[in-house]
Amino acid sequence: MKAICFPTRRLFSRREVLAFGAGISAAAALRIAPARAAEKALLTRPIPRTGERLPVVGLGTAIIFDIGNDVSKRAERRQVIQTMLEGGARLIDTAPSYGTAESVTGDLLAEMQVRERVFLATKVRVAGRDGAVSEMQQSLRRLRTDKLDLMQIHNVGYADRGQTASQLALLREWKDRSVFRYIGVTHSQDQERANDQLMDMMRREKLDFIQVNYSLAERSVEQQLLAVAADTGTAVLVNLPFARGRLFSAVRGRPVPDWAAEFDAASWGQFFLKYILAQPAVNCVMPGTDKPEYMVDNLNAGRGRLPDAGLRKKMVEFLASSG
Repeated sequence: MKAICFPTRRLFSRREVLAFGAGISAAAALRIAPARAAEKALLTRPIPRTGERLPVVGLGTAIIFDIGNDVSKRAERRQVIQTMLEGGARLIDTAPSYGTAESVTGDLLAEMQVRERVFLATKVRVAGRDGAVSEMQQSLRRLRTDKLDLMQIHNVGYADRGQTASQLALLREWKDRSVFRYIGVTHSQDQERANDQLMDMMRREKLDFIQVNYSLAERSVEQQLLAVAADTGTAVLVNLPFARGRLFSAVRGRPVPDWAAEFDAASWGQFFLKYILAQPAVNCVMPGTDKPEYMVDNLNAGRGRLPDAGLRKKMVEFLASSG
């Protein structure tokens, strides 16, 4: 698979890329009017193990929600969550290793009294039964809940097989006690190196969920992993869909191509997310978002048409030419 080459210069954020559009306001560039967003329902897909339908766009909290007690930032993140819920989405993913993100998420959900409306996921990474139990108990306290929708073992790509099996056994105990509804594993580093291990785990462990890196910049899961997920009935969550900003940097100064209208992509964010969502094995993509308007834009990626195989190939070629 030919890799997309990206420039080595400074990376640009979504905000900066939008600012390069002279004479165009951010709202106009994003096509984010709430009235338009409400025209089409947000796509949902079933979780294979249960058939429960999950909206295809969610919210990641790494870095974005590591804001401590900053009052103004907490108010802004609260607006992001409210916008997500009003737009029909409900998954929030966090982790103990994300600084204060778990605590901030828990506080905001409690203040808003919306815990029951949210599909709440976090992770455990501490090895050993006692340490893992302590970390999971702490996560429940930080998130201000006694139950979680999804608990995931964090970054299993390089973990010892026996250690991972032991941790999964612990997670199953808590699932049997109804503390967790689903369990799974994640990987967010060198995805290509981890794919074989993740595929083996899906076949061997019958996981409910996996979480992987996937974007137009990192497409290794397309080779086999997504097919194995479909075959084994494993739900797929996607992190880093903008490749830590590399995708926005790659299109800096370029307009969204006219042919993106064929799959209802009205912004670069929608262009990048719709590429991922066109894979039916993907249940939910989870961009980190600190602005309500970006949350609306992300949600709109889950509405309308998705690119077919021919258009997806064209998207890859377009990004390759932007490097």
